[in-house]
Amino acid sequence: MIIKDLPEKELICQLTTAGLRFEAGSYAVKLSSNIVSVARGIKKLYRNAAIVDGMVDFNVSLQRSSGIRGLLKPQVQFSFNGIEPFSPLPCAQAFPLFEWGLNWCVTSHDHRYLIIHAAVVEKNGKALILPGSPGAGKSTLCAALVELGGWRLLSDELTMVNINDSYIHPNPRPISLKNQSIDLIKSYIGNDPFSSVVKDTIKGSVAHVRAPSESLKAKSELAIPSIVVYPKFQRNIENRLNELSKGESFMRLAENSFNYNVLANDGFCALGKLHDQVECFSFHYDGNLEYAIRVMDSLVE
Repeated sequence: MIIKDLPEKELICQLTTAGLRFEAGSYAVKLSSNIVSVARGIKKLYRNAAIVDGMVDFNVSLQRSSGIRGLLKPQVQFSFNGIEPFSPLPCAQAFPLFEWGLNWCVTSHDHRYLIIHAAVVEKNGKALILPGSPGAGKSTLCAALVELGGWRLLSDELTMVNINDSYIHPNPRPISLKNQSIDLIKSYIGNDPFSSVVKDTIKGSVAHVRAPSESLKAKSELAIPSIVVYPKFQRNIENRLNELSKGESFMRLAENSFNYNVLANDGFCALGKLHDQVECFSFHYDGNLEYAIRVMDSLVE
């Protein structure tokens, strides 16, 4: 059974009692929550995710604060195995907090992989890694490649590199978009795959886009790293793709890794193997997504 086959009343009942067990990307999650917006977000964004039984990778909870404070200023608390790693946030941010909290669970606990803060997509058997600082346009470009360009989504946030062979392990979950990128991508694909827009978060306005069902079906297919592109969105700039040295790329990916220092020599070797296989580029673009897709396509032809 998948989540869209579960009646909403039953979904809410499971979330508020024993917890809902389902596949979130490549992980099995048990989620408990008494917040309606979380139930609606799961129903819409994870509609094609399988419901699972038995052991899970992460046991998480999102609960509305209790007491007088909860009545005056509703807040949501994220917990993992009873641990509360974050300060509570306004209740309206409950669903984004689920996505951010799950990213924290993966990056803090799964050290089978070198995990890099980067989007990663695949086409023609070649994985394209898109690292980027906030505002660089990596998630926007990732969404355009997946929704308009026919690329397979592996992840929009966490590139997971196997430390033994440097293959990329898929973890397809909803794509996170911010601010102007939300309306830009909506202008191409409409509202249907989007969550509600949540305003005034620490990242500005955020919304998530459902991962394509084709990417979910292929989540067990590893990908060979082939290209690393560092995107940089800037209005009124001349579009350009420039080759980047592997040495500079190595340093930048190490800085963008969540667990490079934890893995120590294994992380160094994994990053070295990855750079034995990839070409590296910087890419400045002005927001013309059709042009950006053509450039990325040309790298994997």
